[in-house]
Amino acid sequence: MNTNHNATLRVGVLSRGDADMRATTTPQNSRLKDAFAALAEAGIDAEPVVYEDDVRDAVRAQLLTLDGVLAWVNPIHEGRNRARLDALLREVAARGVWVSAHPDVILKMGTKEVLCRTSTMSWGCDTALYRTAEAMRLELPVRLAAGPRVIKRNRGNGGQGVWKVEMLAGRMVRVLDATKDTPEELTLDEFLARCADYFEDGCVIDQQFQSRLSEGMVRCYMAGDRCAGFGHQKVKALVEGPAERAAAGPRLYTSETDHRFQRLRRLMEEQWTPELISLLDIPRHELPAIWDADFMLGPRDTAGDDTYVLCEINVSSVFPFPDTAPRAIAQRTLACLSSSLRKHM
Repeated sequence: MNTNHNATLRVGVLSRGDADMRATTTPQNSRLKDAFAALAEAGIDAEPVVYEDDVRDAVRAQLLTLDGVLAWVNPIHEGRNRARLDALLREVAARGVWVSAHPDVILKMGTKEVLCRTSTMSWGCDTALYRTAEAMRLELPVRLAAGPRVIKRNRGNGGQGVWKVEMLAGRMVRVLDATKDTPEELTLDEFLARCADYFEDGCVIDQQFQSRLSEGMVRCYMAGDRCAGFGHQKVKALVEGPAERAAAGPRLYTSETDHRFQRLRRLMEEQWTPELISLLDIPRHELPAIWDADFMLGPRDTAGDDTYVLCEINVSSVFPFPDTAPRAIAQRTLACLSSSLRKHM
């Protein structure tokens, strides 16, 4: 860690990449170039850190010369996970390097288990958690009798390990993989066998299917405890109607001032984020420099207004993001680095 408190703050921007990327990545050609520019504008000297497990020792040496590191690495990528990287980030954090997002914070808020742990909040819905395959075998049929469910592996990205499941006659089920276009029918036991490996992530989440999913999802981007913008998207994942699927499109990004989502912004900043960090025992200053919460539309309330149901929280590798987010990331990073340095003076 940089111990010269009069020097420019130095931070690494860490992402996964091969030897060619390690040799050629610069702040100007990185996919995170806007974040690099915002960090520079805030007076922070940011440098690329290109990680792979086989160069972990070299990355460790680089990180230990820095004041902090912002990490953008998916939980699962081409069959690889973050286990060795997370161990490294914990190590450098223990030695005084500020890390966002810290792996322990990711485990608290960036896995699907957060849906169960926060289901009592007003963003929650009927949600169950299975710790074992046997518990899922016994309890899932009971819940399916009341209507469609969504099964989610605890750690994943890009819809991997997410299924819509409906009960048919006998022990047959109709399942739709979130990464596929068409459903299939199979026995419940065959579906449970597909989910067996998911318990390596600790648990499987079972959430009530939201009938308004085809109307779109809203992603609220947060820099610490402040809103940094929104994304709105009509989705295909788990949507079956041809017309609804045809209406799906790319996520459209807007600033935190978008008038359509000001009620959601107030809920996130004033109610839900404080409740979240209280329930999960996360100190406010440990909230990531960038994270997001995906919301489905729930039933309208008595006044006819939309309600929001949490679908997931993304922490590990939030990208892309609105044009307003890089400045918010930089300001959050500056505040956290300054606070961390004061503690070590």
